[in-house]
Amino acid sequence: MALEGDQEETPISENPNGDDEIGEGSHADGVGGFEDEDEEEDEEEEEQEEEEVGSGKSREARLAEESSKLESMFRRLASEKVKLRVHDVLIRGNTKTKDSLIEAELMAVKNATTMQELLKASGIANHRFHSFEIFDSVGITLDSGPPELPGTVNVIVDVVETKNPLTGDLGIFTKPEARTWSLEGSLKFKNLFGYGDLWDGSLVYGGDKSSEVSAGVSLPRFKGMVTPMVARVSLLSQDWLKFSSYKEQTLGLNLGLISTKRHDLTYNVAWRTLTDPSQMSSRAVRRQLGHGLLSSLKYTFRIDNRNSTLRPTQGYAFISTSQIGGLVPDYRSLRFLRQEIDLRCAIPLGFYRTALNLGVSGGVIFPWGNGALGTPSSLPERFFLGGNASPVCTLGGPTTLLGFKLRGLGPREPRRVMREKYHGENPESSGMDVVGGDLAVTAFADLSFDLPLKLFRDAGIHGHVFACAGNLTKLSENEFRKLSFQNFLDSFRSSAGFGIILPTKLFRMEVNYCYILKQFEHDRGRTGVQFCFSAT
Repeated sequence: MALEGDQEETPISENPNGDDEIGEGSHADGVGGFEDEDEEEDEEEEEQEEEEVGSGKSREARLAEESSKLESMFRRLASEKVKLRVHDVLIRGNTKTKDSLIEAELMAVKNATTMQELLKASGIANHRFHSFEIFDSVGITLDSGPPELPGTVNVIVDVVETKNPLTGDLGIFTKPEARTWSLEGSLKFKNLFGYGDLWDGSLVYGGDKSSEVSAGVSLPRFKGMVTPMVARVSLLSQDWLKFSSYKEQTLGLNLGLISTKRHDLTYNVAWRTLTDPSQMSSRAVRRQLGHGLLSSLKYTFRIDNRNSTLRPTQGYAFISTSQIGGLVPDYRSLRFLRQEIDLRCAIPLGFYRTALNLGVSGGVIFPWGNGALGTPSSLPERFFLGGNASPVCTLGGPTTLLGFKLRGLGPREPRRVMREKYHGENPESSGMDVVGGDLAVTAFADLSFDLPLKLFRDAGIHGHVFACAGNLTKLSENEFRKLSFQNFLDSFRSSAGFGIILPTKLFRMEVNYCYILKQFEHDRGRTGVQFCFSAT
């Protein structure tokens, strides 16, 4: 302690008691030594505590500094373009998948010149890698480049290949609206040769005596093409005896040439056989029995900006499909031009998630070639209306009309009468064949809204009221000359109703009450409760 004025500091004696005995002095020294060690330990602990406090403060300061840097970086990314260059791309974890497949998807990443472009290209590449179905996980890391190369980054791609390349599915699906069921199974082998190739086979057998066996392969990139390449061989058998007195069997090859977000181009070649085991088909059907060669090119353009496919409340969608058949110079080749369009619009009304969905679709088919005006169009390529698929979810052309059964309306022709079979009964009991139409138009309006109960709202269950209308007619064999816009408009069939919608992750189920507003003599419309299932 420091003294004031002229006072001198008095030294403190090490042995104030003046003990001269060695034992006592040794003992005192020993005790004093222990005390000194304790004091030193206390001082060290205090210094450690001070260092910890200081280091804690420094950690907090570092965290605040890093947070400030991140905020500054995000503000910079949002306000200006950050120039950079990709120095290197490292790929890790692929033991079977070829580097060339992964590198091809990273070209946009390599060519990025700004941080914004790099982040966007990395997100797109990550999405593409997951769509291949050959990786369990994909991680893309951006790291700083070499210190001697400022403004550069390294991109590190870590992939984990799927452990089980062989997968399979088996299920039984029911279709209450058609009173039938189907057994479906598939087997898929992934990345067999390391090019992201997917090999699959499938089998479908329906309770309506329809069946399909198919096998195919898809490649994400083929010979440097930027779009996937798909090839599929299928054997399809369908039984239309109940509706149109014929069975269809098709052996075909389908090639997917271009497939992007908005554009699809496919080529299909198939050998088709139409038969009539009942020998009671109408004249229009009998004329097309036998073999036919289908060779067609189909182009599809689509835009879908709706916020949902199950319950759209805003946005619009448009799809156009153009098909030309008869590309093979063979007399059995089916020559036709087919065009379909479908336009949808969802308008939010601003209360109870109420939205008005409007839609109109149309399609036309016409033969081409010598004598095309007097030639009937191909029967399986014609338009058939009916069925209980939801018009809100079904996007692709005129097919659905709620309240009418499958192939439940349109042109019909009487079946051949077997008099020796009926033994004098009314010949009309032989029935009518649905022969489809060359021109089809459908339209619908659907008003969806939340139900008042919170339990239903939380589950996504909601209600709707709807109205549908549609018509189809014949154009081939010079029938277009008889077409009148007023007659076509007057012959529209229509229905209206209301129902409850139960959406799931796999499909949308509707329980509707349909009321037939207008139908004709041989149409198969029915007023009452109907179930409707639509896949997502």
